[in-house]
Amino acid sequence: MNYFLLLLLLFLGTGVSAAEEPFHEAQLIFPLEHWHNHSSSIVEMSNGGFFVTWFHGSGERREDDVRILGARLGPGKKSWIKPFGLADNPNFPDTNCTLFIDDRERLWLFWPTILANEWHTALLNYKISSDYQRDGPPVWEKSGNILFKHDLERFEEKVRGYVEPDLETEPEGRRREQMNALIEHAGDKFFSRLGWMTRTHPIQLPSGRIVVPLYSDGYSFSLMGISDDGGETWSPSEPIVGYGSIQPSVVRKKDGTLAAFMRDAGPAPKRIATSTSRDDGMTWSRVVDTEFPNPGSSCEVIVLQDGTWLLVYNDTEKGRHSLAISLSDDEGKSWKWTRHIERDGRGERATTFHYPSVIQARDKSIHLTYSYFLNHLPRDAARKSIKYARFNAAWVKQGD
Repeated sequence: MNYFLLLLLLFLGTGVSAAEEPFHEAQLIFPLEHWHNHSSSIVEMSNGGFFVTWFHGSGERREDDVRILGARLGPGKKSWIKPFGLADNPNFPDTNCTLFIDDRERLWLFWPTILANEWHTALLNYKISSDYQRDGPPVWEKSGNILFKHDLERFEEKVRGYVEPDLETEPEGRRREQMNALIEHAGDKFFSRLGWMTRTHPIQLPSGRIVVPLYSDGYSFSLMGISDDGGETWSPSEPIVGYGSIQPSVVRKKDGTLAAFMRDAGPAPKRIATSTSRDDGMTWSRVVDTEFPNPGSSCEVIVLQDGTWLLVYNDTEKGRHSLAISLSDDEGKSWKWTRHIERDGRGERATTFHYPSVIQARDKSIHLTYSYFLNHLPRDAARKSIKYARFNAAWVKQGD
């Protein structure tokens, strides 16, 4: 058989195009530290460089020194510049930040400030910059808070309609306790207006609508922040009610349907949850489990330029020591290819690789950042950073 024909057949057999050479490279954005560095978000700038943010400090919601940092990778550069500050409300923890570049090429930074050291007291903030591609921090032109005033009667109706039919047959246990808490807080103005936090990338729809995925640990479910005027005003979607369905990541199907993939912070079985919207994010279907295991950790899904869906997630029911990437060429009906970006057989006590943020660049390469913890080292040792990986779909299709 002709050598080149044989080579082509070998590539086709693994789902890899002969014209696309698999590649993967990775590095730490900054050296390991004893500080807690977590929950990153990455975007590509129009100059071909990359911008990333994460939160940094002594811990999370209970530590008042936590602030938002950033770093950039210049066009064609191999190393990230030294981190710099992006946001800090002094004496309050600033946490789960996310980045977004809108259709006007403005950079948005969203993040919650934790007012009383509990997640349900989060206040959602934003900053906007049109001048962010030079060295150092962006020049912020606007900043503020995003507050939601729900139709509380409709909000409560939605929550009760989801929970009460299940409550009748639910035995005593954690799940029943969670269901009762949902009903208790369903009509509470405080819980409905505060506590909403970001985690994954916002998306912008063809209509111009900006959809910001949000969740509440007070309710332990999700909703979307929606703006139809470029971020001048915001309104909440109806809640995506589930028993621990939080930190949604949203993709848009070819027919316009939105699909949200969510972390499982509820009881077993531990699975990535999903819900869909047919009205650009305003209302959502009943939450159901996917086949993907989830240990109570964030995941993210994006649509690649060729229509393939990419999902990055911890593929375990317990522990964040295994981080996988799966690809679907039929909009999530099946996932034909999976490869691990990180995996440690020693378990979570040794390492954790979690809270991924993923994008595809204009050149079709895929860029991923995630929290990288060496848990087996002493707590005061240099053991935490944000890791960056660059690869392509062909590398994923090769498998482990």
